[in-house]
Amino acid sequence: MPRRHHPFLVAPLLILPLAGLPATALANGCPAPGQWQHDGEVVDTAELMADMSERRVVLLGEQHDRLAHHRWQLHTLAGLHARQPEMAIGLEMLPREAQPALDAWVAGKLDEADFLAESDWLGAWGYDPDLYLPILHFARMQRIPLLAINVTPALRQRLTAQGWEAVPASERHGITPPAAASTGYREALNAIYANHPSQGEYEAGLERFIDAQLVWDRAMAQGLAEATEEASLVVGLMGQGHVSYGHGVPHQLTDLGVDAVASLLAWGGDHDCTPPAGLADALFTLGDEAAFEPPEPQRLGILIAAHEDGVRVVGVGEQSLAEDLGLAEGDLIVEAAGRPVRQPGELTGLVRRQTPGTLLPITVLRNGDTQELLARFPLRGEAR
Repeated sequence: MPRRHHPFLVAPLLILPLAGLPATALANGCPAPGQWQHDGEVVDTAELMADMSERRVVLLGEQHDRLAHHRWQLHTLAGLHARQPEMAIGLEMLPREAQPALDAWVAGKLDEADFLAESDWLGAWGYDPDLYLPILHFARMQRIPLLAINVTPALRQRLTAQGWEAVPASERHGITPPAAASTGYREALNAIYANHPSQGEYEAGLERFIDAQLVWDRAMAQGLAEATEEASLVVGLMGQGHVSYGHGVPHQLTDLGVDAVASLLAWGGDHDCTPPAGLADALFTLGDEAAFEPPEPQRLGILIAAHEDGVRVVGVGEQSLAEDLGLAEGDLIVEAAGRPVRQPGELTGLVRRQTPGTLLPITVLRNGDTQELLARFPLRGEAR
């Protein structure tokens, strides 16, 4: 189950002002769907896009499994591109090793199936590619460079476990050590970690969790910063937890000397109409999109990490399918549906694509012994 993306609702940091934008106070505190707002005031869309197109980096935070978020990202990308054609798009979804596949896709040399295979989309990411393909097609039609700005889970784990000095720069894509997390960011990550299943001694586990998040943030920030040397505007697509309140990637961009950074988020639908102050530079108001969202994906209910021989279970959720199966912390999942499992994204993608009521055979290595488990995913509305 991906552990990547949680909104970090903590005390805000100072963010860049939307200089010179006309604003209208909200009469009832609730903007209409389709409106942008900033600190409780509606801002004009055309003026906002003009302002954003003058920034060096614009970050569009998302909830990865929300179709409405990806539609919003596509519309925003189109608005920015109309103002600034010399644009590039950075993707959290893929590690740097996938850059040749992205280049070939933009050049029109790959169809969808070949791109997904050559980029190892399901292994690297795991979320439904159909959510992202309209954005990828838009980039190809407009010949907008797509940039892989993430790193593999294996490299992230290596940097976290061994430290930056132990990994040569040539083996970490030249990525530099991150700036320390702000107090607010640490508080947010602590709150998230506290909701995870136990992983041993709390403080040591929390520090590993924060270190891994900083690797993630720094890798993406440096990829975006390097792209500003070629593109007039670089737009980053990533989980909203990497963007909110100026923590995460904005903080690392500042440390890298990149100014004129803005963060945009979608808001509404299942949220209170009044967002916390300072959450982002501007928020786009969504209507009630629940009827148009795809069904909730299937989940095993485990926290997983990369391992050289498969996918390691580092936590099991209470009252989850994984708990019913008898999965335990420390188990190594080596096969699913008869196929070897190499990366967490592969297992996540496979589980998410299961049809309700189907069975998924899983091969687990525990204390040197192999066990065969059979997960049955409940029908919609069926209690486990």
